[in-house]
Amino acid sequence: MRSAISRRTFLRSFTTGLAAAVLAPAACSRSRDRAHPNIIFLMADDMGYGDVGCQSVDEKIPTPNMDRLASRGIRFTDAHSGSAVCTPTRYGVLTGRYAWRTRLKSGVLWGYSRPLIDPDRMTVASLLKQHGYFTGAIGKWHLGLGWQTKPGQPGPWESGEANESRWTGEHIDFRKPLTGGPVTAGFDYAYVIPASLDMAPYCYIHNDRVETLPTAHTEQNPPAQGGFWRAGPIAPDFRFPEVLPTLTDKAVNFIHDHAREPFFLYFPLTAPHRPIAPADFVKGKSRAGDYGDFVVEVDWTVGRVLQALDENGLADNTLIIVTSDNGSPARSIAHPEPYGIIGEFGHYPNAHWRGVKADIWDGGHRIPFLARWPGHIPAGAVSDQTICLTDLLRTAAAVVGDSLPAEAGEDSYNILPALLNPARQSPIREATVHHSLDGMFAVRQGPWKLILGRGSGGFTHPRRIQPGPGEPAGQLYNLDQDPAEETNLYQDRPEVVRQLTDLLHKYQREGRSVAPNPTP
Repeated sequence: MRSAISRRTFLRSFTTGLAAAVLAPAACSRSRDRAHPNIIFLMADDMGYGDVGCQSVDEKIPTPNMDRLASRGIRFTDAHSGSAVCTPTRYGVLTGRYAWRTRLKSGVLWGYSRPLIDPDRMTVASLLKQHGYFTGAIGKWHLGLGWQTKPGQPGPWESGEANESRWTGEHIDFRKPLTGGPVTAGFDYAYVIPASLDMAPYCYIHNDRVETLPTAHTEQNPPAQGGFWRAGPIAPDFRFPEVLPTLTDKAVNFIHDHAREPFFLYFPLTAPHRPIAPADFVKGKSRAGDYGDFVVEVDWTVGRVLQALDENGLADNTLIIVTSDNGSPARSIAHPEPYGIIGEFGHYPNAHWRGVKADIWDGGHRIPFLARWPGHIPAGAVSDQTICLTDLLRTAAAVVGDSLPAEAGEDSYNILPALLNPARQSPIREATVHHSLDGMFAVRQGPWKLILGRGSGGFTHPRRIQPGPGEPAGQLYNLDQDPAEETNLYQDRPEVVRQLTDLLHKYQREGRSVAPNPTP
């Protein structure tokens, strides 16, 4: 077993405030002054806006560590992922560029996909390496890996991206080093799983090597009871309930090991994405079933990271961001399809926002976003600035006093002014482009949100609606007056439709939505 954590250990780390206060003074003497802060970007997988206790509408899931982080930092109420699904959001986080500008026009990658990030493209990791940071990626990668095949065998990508979900991996030589992935995207250290927790192959990757070969198969060696996963190769010791604790241990060790140098930790979690497999030590901790317990485990991970910072005297010199890659699909083991609430528990993972993960409506991409940087970000602040996860690259550049080259961060804004001054009134972003699972576009500017199509574009039925004679071709909502996106004003405000359509087409035509050197 990779990580055995007792109930006592969980309870101790779940409420770490007093212990941290005792440990911090001694640890402070071990740390040294540095010009730049550590940066930790912790991103949950499929955690909705309403899953975090401090912005929940039903209080079914206790999240004391995330709540404490928000009370000591800032919470954004209008933060968005770059897409309503996994892979494209992750691409945008690391590159500052919308993924629909790449070959991935809809959907996600799979466990055997070729890398989506070009080796010569600047990432947050490669930028910060230039400024002396040690960079680490721990968690769910899901951006494609450079698998090598057995002699004379083709790769799945040669038959097209759409067919990769059915690839079984029999042509992959898991003994050979990877030719792409975190190590070619600017990371000094990596400990990741290839893709989502329900996608084969099921194994851990250390830097450019598979740690334990996936010599078994899920049909003979099921990694958990219940839930959903796709059949495929699996390492004999790979178990779903142990994955998040294992990755958490790696992240904590990373902080301990690199406490004496500036570091960037990209920490994309595997929960609460399906298969919903919370560890035993969190079962029954929520009032929202196994899904709620899995969110509790996410909060436990946040607590472990905060504790590691305190123990090393790094809390005051670390910018930590906690967020999610998209909205929640609102799944449970009993109800595996999206419903908008978790079964009979009455929990609303996406709060009052319409839709679920994959949808073009705000429930698909409006996400929790918490940040703490003591002495820089005011404690207990709340901002209603519209921001996007693509903004990390230019913001990181601002933190280290750098600017981006013209060919980098095409859709990334610097949100540091909003982090440091929550009272700022002038908008950070000119506009934000949203993208659904099946490639439906929306553009948001101020209160106005234009959707170029009818339907959800994602999981919610109907996905697409063909408008009849005299019916609106798209959707237009004023989110200030109609946050639930119920009243379609598409035919009532043609001038707004025309203005936003032109703006989106401009962004598409010019290959960027941000000027090379925008004014903060």
